[in-house]
Amino acid sequence: MVNGLNILPSYIGYFHLNPATIGLNTSSLWIGGFIAGVTWGQVTDRIGRRPGLFWAAVLTIIAVVLQTAAQNVGMFVVARIILGYGTTASGITGPAYLAETLPLHWRGWGLGIFNDFYYVGGLIAAGITYATSFMDQGTTTWAWRIPSLVQGVFSVIWLLFQGRREEAHLVLAQTYSNGDLENKVVLSQLQEMEEVFQYERNTGQTLSMTQIFKTKSARKRVMLAVSAAVFSTIAGNVIASYFLGSMLTNAGISNTTTQLQINIILNAFCLVCSIFGTYYIDKWGRKTTAAVSTALLTVFLFMVGALTKVFGTSNNTSGVYGTVAVIFLFQGAYSIGWTPVLYLYPPEVLNYPIRANGLGIFSVALNATAILIVFTMPVAIASIGWKTYMINGAWDVVMLFLILYYWIETKGKTLEEIDELIEGERHTHAPDLERVIRGEEDIVPSAYDEKEKD
Repeated sequence: MVNGLNILPSYIGYFHLNPATIGLNTSSLWIGGFIAGVTWGQVTDRIGRRPGLFWAAVLTIIAVVLQTAAQNVGMFVVARIILGYGTTASGITGPAYLAETLPLHWRGWGLGIFNDFYYVGGLIAAGITYATSFMDQGTTTWAWRIPSLVQGVFSVIWLLFQGRREEAHLVLAQTYSNGDLENKVVLSQLQEMEEVFQYERNTGQTLSMTQIFKTKSARKRVMLAVSAAVFSTIAGNVIASYFLGSMLTNAGISNTTTQLQINIILNAFCLVCSIFGTYYIDKWGRKTTAAVSTALLTVFLFMVGALTKVFGTSNNTSGVYGTVAVIFLFQGAYSIGWTPVLYLYPPEVLNYPIRANGLGIFSVALNATAILIVFTMPVAIASIGWKTYMINGAWDVVMLFLILYYWIETKGKTLEEIDELIEGERHTHAPDLERVIRGEEDIVPSAYDEKEKD
């Protein structure tokens, strides 16, 4: 939505924006997100996942009303801060809920599609902003107020539809075996979860914020989650995601209508790419997908910089549209990899005692990095133009090597089996779930079952 607003003359003119205030209006969303990252993980653990989503939706609606009614930059920024808090609260609670409820073979698809819907919202916002751009920019402010108002639609829809061991057993059966409580896969998964939870209780692990710093493995889990937050934000997509107008102007396309049309097409293209990446992520793996995506977008970012330098101020139509084509390739490479990975990898590497608070820290890192990058990018683009892409591409190379060296692969693993990858030991005697599914291994009595027999 903001990408479209930053193109609209009525929005820029109403608030009398310059590069600095454009950066402030845009980046203020992540100030609220930063605050939510510090606080909402604890709220989610205390009141539960579904109530957490409920109150996040309520906050979003309040913020939408304020933003739509904004009279000055201050009011707009406050609304964006509250909006950032509400949307980040959803971003903390939603992945935790999905990671804990989705079965092994659906987790990659389910958590990947969670962030793919960023582009569903983006496509709707781009289309609405394009439609409102034909309003009389000199006599009405509804060209930017209507897109602001539409932000609350999905939260309203969600609210309209909301009004122990045996339960866990039933949920697993409904998820894996159409309700068959005696299914071997269900019993194996139940045993694995019970024994891991028992281990965590016996070792004194709690749901407190301090738990994320207590052990070396907990710190490693948080660092893996944080790296996903930082890497995804500094990759370069911020430029095209929030300042496409400036990017296209530098490339040689300055017409407002053309820029808004490109914004619509780009969001549709990215949605297709993100769904494609999500579909294949269980085959390719999380680490491989992130690495390939980063390598491609690094190459394309250098190409955007070079083409902008050569053709940005020329009348060479082929060169200008060649630059736009590479911008599409860049955003496509990001969407195939980082869009599904961003909210899939962190909840996988964070175990239960630190999942909600760890996702809070993940959100803190994501929003803190975004505040810096989103606030400075319009200034950088206005000041040094094409060199911005070259600088960004250089640190993307470093990011690629860190992914290859530091990340672990989590595909095909239950959340409990990922513990073994990180901590070097297995906290359950349950058989490997994949082997049980293939019929290669049978279940063994759990400690709980033996206790029940006694």
